[in-house]
Amino acid sequence: MKFTRRGILAIGITAAIATTTLGVAQRAGAASAADLDHSAAQSLKALYRTHPIAEDISRKAKAILVFPNIVKAGLIFGGSYGEGVLEQGTQVIDYYNSVSGSWGLQAGAQSYGYAVFLMTDEALAYLKKSNGWEIGVGPTIVVVNEGVAKNLSSSTLKDSAYAFIFDQQGLMASLSIEGTKISRIKR
Repeated sequence: MKFTRRGILAIGITAAIATTTLGVAQRAGAASAADLDHSAAQSLKALYRTHPIAEDISRKAKAILVFPNIVKAGLIFGGSYGEGVLEQGTQVIDYYNSVSGSWGLQAGAQSYGYAVFLMTDEALAYLKKSNGWEIGVGPTIVVVNEGVAKNLSSSTLKDSAYAFIFDQQGLMASLSIEGTKISRIKR
């Protein structure tokens, strides 16, 4: 593979933009524990209004991992960052961050939130014991979209975890390889 000066410069500029964007997102996302608790509670209420099945699932879930705001940006190289809470019942029991990196055909920036409903004791134990949960490794997560939600009821729940993505803003076009890691943080 032959690299030109322009190609190397473009890759370097893209990496610098992605790194800077993630750094700004990390500093912006470093809210206090009380702010994060409040944002997570408000996000869940909004999710339940738009996806009533999510509220039904929450009643059977062992815990809920809520990331109220993830910021994602990329141009060839990209990444995202956000902080969230782990709730059991109505109590916040821990704090986590969600970090992803990607590479491929992508351009844009967006923000969104997501909630992962942990349905089994094993999924909850895996999150607590592991040194970070890599999406795609460990318990099975089903991303719930409109089609899945229509066929889902509290009596048909079989998987370890269900994820809902909500409050998407911005534009991100992507055909890329991406990995996400969820890790415990101190607050």
